[in-house]
Amino acid sequence: MKLVPQLVLAAASLTLALVTVNAKSVSAAIINYAFTVESMVNKGNGFFSFDDSTFSNEVNPVAAIKSLSFQLEDDTVYTEQDDTKYPDFPLVFPATSSTGQTYFALDYLFNDKSNPSSSISYEIIGEDLTIFSRNSPDAEPISGRVSYTQVPEPTPLVGALFACNLGWMMKRKVASMKKVKV
Repeated sequence: MKLVPQLVLAAASLTLALVTVNAKSVSAAIINYAFTVESMVNKGNGFFSFDDSTFSNEVNPVAAIKSLSFQLEDDTVYTEQDDTKYPDFPLVFPATSSTGQTYFALDYLFNDKSNPSSSISYEIIGEDLTIFSRNSPDAEPISGRVSYTQVPEPTPLVGALFACNLGWMMKRKVASMKKVKV
């Protein structure tokens, strides 16, 4: 008889944890990504998010960026509004890395804000970064690499922590009830 409350508690905790961790939304979701840019002349980090329900029905589907924040080493911050073709760009598209891993990548073109009189532009397309001069077609472009990492959603983690906490509190309650009975 004493085993029944413990079994119910264990089953409820396990069920809640599994449902929380494996829950997949049927509706659209906001997807968050972090990205890093590295070239010989500049490095930077950024984040972007998009709604996965807004992908176009084209052969190569694209979706509009909801928000983007990108900072170079010189502390200049760029947003989605800095794209030269805003509001139609920047875009996100599904891509596959050289290792076969699928991810979402950027199509983002912006001008150098740290020196407005400069003719330098930055273009990110997938894993490739190109730094080039808009006014000097003979100038050698500089290449770099872009890497992406999906930022996990906090909801499953919070749910799992809640389930574990609930199980721990119930275990303490059962243990304290046993002490009172003895």
